[in-house]
Amino acid sequence: MDCSAIVCLVLWNRPAETLPREQLATLQLEKLRQTVGRLLDSVPPMRDRLLQAGVRSPRDLASLDDLRRLPFTRKADLREHYPFGLFAVPRQQVVRIHASSGTRGKPTIVGYTRADLDVWSEVMARTLAMAGVEPGMVVHNAYGYGLFTGGLGFHMGAEKLGCTVVPISGGLSQRQVLMLEDLGGEVLCCTPSYALNIAQTLAEQGVAADRLALKVGIFGAEPWTEEMRQEIERQLGINAVNVYGLSEIIGPGVSAECAEARQGMHIQEDHFLAEVVDPETEQPLGPGEEGELVVSTLTKEALPMLRYRTGDISSLDLTPCACGRTGARMARVRGRFDDMLIIRGVNLYPSEVERVLLGVGDVTPHYQLIVDRPGAMDELTVLCEPATPTLDTRSLARRLEHALREATGLGAHVHVLEPGGVPRSEGKAVRVVDKRTSG
Repeated sequence: MDCSAIVCLVLWNRPAETLPREQLATLQLEKLRQTVGRLLDSVPPMRDRLLQAGVRSPRDLASLDDLRRLPFTRKADLREHYPFGLFAVPRQQVVRIHASSGTRGKPTIVGYTRADLDVWSEVMARTLAMAGVEPGMVVHNAYGYGLFTGGLGFHMGAEKLGCTVVPISGGLSQRQVLMLEDLGGEVLCCTPSYALNIAQTLAEQGVAADRLALKVGIFGAEPWTEEMRQEIERQLGINAVNVYGLSEIIGPGVSAECAEARQGMHIQEDHFLAEVVDPETEQPLGPGEEGELVVSTLTKEALPMLRYRTGDISSLDLTPCACGRTGARMARVRGRFDDMLIIRGVNLYPSEVERVLLGVGDVTPHYQLIVDRPGAMDELTVLCEPATPTLDTRSLARRLEHALREATGLGAHVHVLEPGGVPRSEGKAVRVVDKRTSG
């Protein structure tokens, strides 16, 4: 769908979203000092680290350049002080708890005061408005509810914007289709991989996309490529935009694309201060340089985060955007630093494989990578499915193997399975099975 089909004429919070960068920097410094003061006063583990860094008072920060003096925070810090050791308010002031899935160890617990929930609703209302969502539209929210931040984050933002919310959560794809058709959903919120599951269910039930009222899709929670966006838009007939967030910072709503340009995701810089560092040397990188995204919260009360290392690989763009918003934009996340595969000495992100597969064509957007070491060398196997059952799968596999070798320098075995053969997910897609570490 042509991006110009949706025009966001009214910003949700024009003063905040169009603040001149000089004024924004002044505001950020003031709020950063408040965050540092909160940590010095109320979070003993962070107080100790700030004192070790020579920061004894918020006034020790003379400018935003002094951000580099401050210590990093990592996911391991939340696990070390599990569950409430990094909270800056008494537990009785925490009105909601969320948590990560804990698939890589003990879950990380995050908390929100009432003011934190207000901030979350605000940035999510901006996110939806950026995508072209207007008050009164029907928002079909298929992000998971519960401890995962996705469902409730989108829910609160849509209600604040004045939308009608269908809190259907994930799973039960046939029911998703029924509700989309009967309730007139105009905005689809879910992971990009689950949007493809819904599209597949539509096709299986013989429901043409033009029978639905869908106009906008807001997708995040997993890396996805421009090629994946084009495929989702083709199958669902919508305008698809990218959204970014993480529970340790607030949940979804840290940044999002605007419908006008879709060239990077606008960071809500009055609430979040972003930087990019070299993930190995920890040295700061300039605009346009790719590295690890690091985010500090500026207004969080319950769980303020200072220089949180997200593990996500991105870059920053400070140039003006056609939509008029002045916030820095972050590039589409290419992958997580700790999700990067090293196969026979070659660094590989799953999103690179996705780009190659969809670039070749004749395959669906469903795929999975299997990495194993049956002998002395690593082996990469790529599972995928043909776009049509009548394709010569052997010839298609050879073409895909050649394209992957040319693009990545790696030899890979490509198995083109029967339609539906690649495992599906109702939430985040499981793109990689690394048997070198799982068994």
